[in-house]
Amino acid sequence: MLNRVILMGRITQDLELKTTQSGVSVLSFTIAVDRNYARQGEERQTDFIDCVAWRQQAEFINRYFGKGRMIAVEGSLQKRSYDAKDGSKRWVTEVVVDSVSFTGERAQQSGDSSYSYQNRDSQQRSYAPPRQQEPQHTYNEPDNKAISIGGLDDFEEILSDDGVPF
Repeated sequence: MLNRVILMGRITQDLELKTTQSGVSVLSFTIAVDRNYARQGEERQTDFIDCVAWRQQAEFINRYFGKGRMIAVEGSLQKRSYDAKDGSKRWVTEVVVDSVSFTGERAQQSGDSSYSYQNRDSQQRSYAPPRQQEPQHTYNEPDNKAISIGGLDDFEEILSDDGVPF
């Protein structure tokens, strides 16, 4: 049997990392996923998919993603029930996230952007689609060969390969 889900969409609300009574991190969020087709004369439909991530995966998503940001998730589909405050039984279908991926959308340092979200680590972060021209950065490998990598501002140069497992 196979229960595998792969989705790419935009996060629809501000993220709020929670902790269970036993100290496990959990993050519930919804992504908006456009359908691949539209009927003639109608607009393309969007599905809103509930997702839940646990432990380090929840902490990673909370740190690097936010409202309006594109995200790719992979996981399994789960259906569960709970008792609502009014005593009725409610059913939820959600994706239990196993892994996430960045989608190529680059962070923009200036506050001028069409996508933005609030995050607990900063007042305002802005995200925009990839720019046409990325700045080029040059790094030296241990054997003194220069390599050029475009737009990687968050990486640190490694001067030796001591302790690298490959």
